Amino acid sequence: MPDTDAKDTKNYYLDVPPRKEAFFLKGSNALDWGMQNRLARIFRPDTGRTVMLAIDHGYMQGPTSGLERVDVSIVPLLPYSDALMLTRGVLRSTIPSSYGRGIVLRASGGPSILKELSNEQLAVDLDDAVRLNVAALAVQVYVGADFETQTVHNMTRLVDIGYRSGIPVLGVTAVGRDMVRDARYLSLSCRICAELGAQLVKTYYVEEGFETVTASCPVPIIMAGGKKLPELDALTMAYQAIEQGAAGVDMGRNIFQSEFPAAMIQAVSKVVHERMKPREAFQLFQDLRGRERIAR
Repeated sequence: MPDTDAKDTKNYYLDVPPRKEAFFLKGSNALDWGMQNRLARIFRPDTGRTVMLAIDHGYMQGPTSGLERVDVSIVPLLPYSDALMLTRGVLRSTIPSSYGRGIVLRASGGPSILKELSNEQLAVDLDDAVRLNVAALAVQVYVGADFETQTVHNMTRLVDIGYRSGIPVLGVTAVGRDMVRDARYLSLSCRICAELGAQLVKTYYVEEGFETVTASCPVPIIMAGGKKLPELDALTMAYQAIEQGAAGVDMGRNIFQSEFPAAMIQAVSKVVHERMKPREAFQLFQDLRGRERIAR
C-alpha cells in the first residue's frame, strides 16, 4: 500500500527519554492505574495532600449535632472540600451527583453507640461501591478491642475486594475509651493496617511522637479531626500534623460544628495545602466569618 505521506514528517523525539514519573503519594507507586487515579481524586496532585470532610458519624450516632440536615449544613461546603467521607445512604439521598471530587465510602458498621462499637461487620457490597463510583472504601479497625480480630479481618477482606475493581481502602484506627491514645498505640494500629494491605490510614494526632507514627507507616496517613476544639486549636493541630508527616486531614466536628463552617474549612485548606501558619489561618477564618455572617 503506498505511503500517503508526501513527505516524512514524523517526529519520534529520539533525543527525549521516556518519562518514568513516580506516583506522587507515599507507598503507592506499585498500585494499578485505576487505584492511583482514584487516589488522585482524594489527594491534590499539586500538593499531595487532602482536606477530607467527614460526615459519616450518623452510621453509629444517628443525627449528630451539625448533621441533622446534611442538605442544609454540608452541601454548601462541598466546593471547599477535596474529598467527602460518608455513608451510601446520605450519598444517594443528599449529595448532588455533580460533586466531582473523591468519595470515601464508609464500608463497615453494625453496632450503635448503645452497644460494643468494635463488633462491626462489612456493610457495603463491591458492586454497589462501583455503582457509586467511589474513590475509596473506609473500614474501622479496633486494635486492642474485644472484636479486634474481626475488624482486622473486615479490613483484609475489603482490601481483597477492592483490588478486584481498583478501589483503595482507608483503614480507620479506632481508639476505645479504655485505650491510651499515644504514639506507641497509634504506630501499632497504623502499621498493622498498612502491613495487611490498606492503601491509606486515618488516625488521631498526638502531641508527643506523631512524627514517629507517620514515619513508621509506609502509606499516607490522614489525621482524624476528633472532638470539637476552638478554631485556633483545631488549625494548630492540623498544621502540626502536616508538618510532622500527615498527608492531609479528615475533619468533621471541627468544621460542621463551627459557628462558621465555610470559613473554617477554607482556613483548614490553607493550612493543609499552603502550610499557612495557624495564627494566619485563624485571622483568615475571622475575615471569612465576617463575610459568612453578612451572607446570612
